[in-house]
Amino acid sequence: MHDLIPNDSLALLGCSQMGKADAFAIAAGISGQTLMEAAGRAVAVAAMECHACRPVIVLCGPGNNGGDGFVAARHLQAAGWPVRVALFGDIGSLKADAAWAAGTWKGPIEPWSPALLEGAPLVIDAIFGAGLSRPVEGEIAAVIDLVNERELPVVAIDVPSGLHGDTGEILGRAFRAEGTVSFFCAKPGHYSLEGLRRCGALRIVDIGIPAAALNSIGPRTWLNAPALWAHLLRRGDIGDHKYARGHLTILGGPHATGAARLAALSARRVGAGLVTIAGFRSTMTTYQAAEPGNLVVEVDDGPMFAHLLQDERRNAVLIGPGSGVIDRTKDAVLAALGARRRVVLDADAITVFSGDPHVLFGRIAGPTVLTPHEGEFRRLFPDLAGEPGKLDRVRRAAARSGATVLLKGPDTVIAEPDGRAVINVHASPALATAGSGDVLAGLIGGLLAQGFTPFAAASAAAWLHGECALQFGLHGLIAEDLPAQLPRVLHSLSSFN
Repeated sequence: MHDLIPNDSLALLGCSQMGKADAFAIAAGISGQTLMEAAGRAVAVAAMECHACRPVIVLCGPGNNGGDGFVAARHLQAAGWPVRVALFGDIGSLKADAAWAAGTWKGPIEPWSPALLEGAPLVIDAIFGAGLSRPVEGEIAAVIDLVNERELPVVAIDVPSGLHGDTGEILGRAFRAEGTVSFFCAKPGHYSLEGLRRCGALRIVDIGIPAAALNSIGPRTWLNAPALWAHLLRRGDIGDHKYARGHLTILGGPHATGAARLAALSARRVGAGLVTIAGFRSTMTTYQAAEPGNLVVEVDDGPMFAHLLQDERRNAVLIGPGSGVIDRTKDAVLAALGARRRVVLDADAITVFSGDPHVLFGRIAGPTVLTPHEGEFRRLFPDLAGEPGKLDRVRRAAARSGATVLLKGPDTVIAEPDGRAVINVHASPALATAGSGDVLAGLIGGLLAQGFTPFAAASAAAWLHGECALQFGLHGLIAEDLPAQLPRVLHSLSSFN
């Protein structure tokens, strides 16, 4: 099957991995001071590119983040900007490179006072870095609250102080930045929901860490983008026929019949050669009167569905959109998994196992994708639902279930049982509309039918789903509009080899 290809430019590094990258650079002969100088200069450049000359207050913490702040202050001052520096802590307690950076700043170092915010200065947040491990409290919490309350412009170094770089969780409180400057690679926390809310425009800067550092680290997390999977999209072969493009079978339900229809249409638009909706006898006329390209067969129970899958050409199965939380749905899931088809389980196909998820996990032995939203995730993984860090939760869920897990949201996380993961933020608020998830499930099913691995199918589908919404625009979008955008979106990706 066709899997995605990792791309170094999209790699996301956790805090410990970034520490290894720094160590790799230093071992290669690049001093910590050189790295800090480059980082601070990049922050100053970012501030100058985004603002006209104005008063600046640089808020420095006691670690290397503060050291970057001292360097940024020096470069801004050299460019003629009026700069003041406040240090949280004792200058005598600064160590190593941070102490060196403070020594290069020739202006006064002031204690914190609210008076420093008079005149609405630009705030350079150099207090805490990405690896903060305790809640922000006391004086610094009050500073963050005051800056946020006054809506002052903030440029954050690495992450807005209070945002954890790995989990994306807010540790008490965090700045709301208009821009964030980070180094070498982005971090998962930048693309968490709170990271999206608080980082503003994210700028990743090369500060001289050798690219070979990534080879030694071996990234396992990437930001989702076509460079990972667009090479897998079919370009058209003169020898193609419909069965070469795969046959997706969708279990249609008794009531919400539109869900299966939306999934079928999106699967066909994304390239599946055939799509069959397996419906109840009572719904046959509804499905038959719908899109004429959909095949429709009668399937009233699990055994009938299992019989349908005796046809080996039915290589992919989607169960869940509108299928109903009923025994027929559960039986069909077990039949599809037993037949070792490529399977997407969405919505009702997840909820129907909420009382006994171990039964589901015990039957997953082939390529399978689970596509829960947060509520459905809680039903299958109740002990993981309250854990901090969406990325870690989804990784653990994938390892436990044996399936690729796609946890929906503005920061959709897709994880493989082997630990690889992708974060997708290529989306639009307009996707918050009924039927949008059915379209996504259909896209995944259509790509699975064409031979994509579950990881590649889920990653590509999530991005395509978002791009369809962005192409349509923010206003007036309904789920029916999404499949119609696919031809243009797919054509735009035809240049990828």
